[in-house]
Order: sequence, then structure tokens, then C-alpha cells
Amino acid sequence: MAGMSAKGPYVHSSKEAEVMACQKAIEFSMEAGFARLIIEGDSLNVINNLSDSAKNRSLLGHIYDDIKSQLRGMHVLSFIWVKRCGNVVAHSLAKHARNLNDNMYWIKDTPPPAADALYHDSLHINE
Repeated sequence: MAGMSAKGPYVHSSKEAEVMACQKAIEFSMEAGFARLIIEGDSLNVINNLSDSAKNRSLLGHIYDDIKSQLRGMHVLSFIWVKRCGNVVAHSLAKHARNLNDNMYWIKDTPPPAADALYHDSLHINE
């Protein structure tokens, strides 16, 4: 439905990068008018923390709380952990973002930097 490549602030860990990327994607999806989300990620810890209704007391707890607050208006919501081999599109868009000065968005169009990765992900969709 949509894709984006966006730079974020400096982060201290891959977990922080994953949760902040998720937050940015949710903000984008809400601005684009999507009411139904399926959130996939290859960090099991991040997916578990997002799907847990308990307050998160980790160093990243405030980000998890912000995300959960943003998601309160969504009609359908699923958090799904996927193997890294099934998340190639997200990684190709993140890699593309390293060379950007401004965020890039695609709606109802295949992001050119992820065309090959989209095909690769489709091969692993049922794993």
C-alpha cells in the first residue's frame, strides 16, 4: 500500500533503531489515512514489547508507550514477527535512507529501491 525511506536520529542499538523505525512508519501510515495496520518486524523483542499491554519499564519504554498511544484509534491491528529473510523490503528502504537528505514516500507504487527486495520477500511469505 505504501512505503517510505526516512533518516532518523543517531541510535545506540539495533533495538532502538527498530522501535523508532516502527514509530515513524506508524506516524506515516496514520498521516496517509490508513486505519488498519499489520506491523511486521524481525526483532522479536520489539514485536513482543509492542504487543504487550503492560507498561514497558525499559530504557525504550517511553517510545513503546508513545506507539501504543498512537495506535489506540486503529480498527485492526496485528503485530507479527518475521524472519529477517522475510523483511528484506524494510531493510532495503532503511539502507536507501542512508543516502537521503529528505524523507521519501511512495503510495500505491513500488518503491524503486525495494523492487528486487519485494520480489524476494514474496518468496518467503508463507515461512
